[in-house]
Amino acid sequence: GVEPMSQTSSNRSWRTILVRSLAYFVIWMIMVGGGLPNVVPGIGAALLATWASLRLMPPDPGTAHVRPLALLRMFVRFVWGSVVAGVDIARRAFSPSLPLKLGYVVYPVGLRPCAARNLFMSVTSLMPGTLPAGTDDSGGLIYHCLDVDQPVVRQLEQEEALLVQALGGALGSAGAVPDAGTGRSPT
Repeated sequence: GVEPMSQTSSNRSWRTILVRSLAYFVIWMIMVGGGLPNVVPGIGAALLATWASLRLMPPDPGTAHVRPLALLRMFVRFVWGSVVAGVDIARRAFSPSLPLKLGYVVYPVGLRPCAARNLFMSVTSLMPGTLPAGTDDSGGLIYHCLDVDQPVVRQLEQEEALLVQALGGALGSAGAVPDAGTGRSPT
C-alpha cells in the first residue's frame, strides 16, 4: 500500500501550494491593474495556475528547504557580481589593450541532474562573461568564457555553494556528488 505522508512533508506540500497560489494571485493582480472587481477572477486564475504548475512541475525535495536570507545573500552577490563583471566586459570590449581570451572551461558540478542543477545552470548563464554550453563525458558542465584566464571555476564553485546553502543544504534528490575537483579545458 501507499504510506501516508509525514507531517513535515505534508506541511511542505501545503506551503508550496500556498506560496505558488499567492505568487500567481499577485502576478494576476499586477497584470490586471489590481482593482477590487479582479480579486475573485484572480483567485480562480491563481488556483488554476497552481494546479497546472503542480501537475507540470511537482515540488522537488531538493528545493523544499529554501532559506530566504541565504537566497537574498545569493541575489545581492549576483547583482554586485553582474555590475562588476559588466564593467569589466565593457572595458575589454572597448579597449584593444585588454583583449578577450575566448575559450571553454569544464566545471565539475557537484549537483546531480535535477531541478537544483538546472537552476544552477540558469543562474550561471546570467553571469557576465560565462555561458553554459553543455556537459562533457564525465558530467562536468562546459562553460564558454570571454576570458579563460579569469577564475571562472572558482566563481562557479562559490555560486554553487551559495545555491546549496540557499536551498537548505540538504538537497534530497539534488544531493551533491562528492569530489568536485578542478576545471580543465575540454579536448
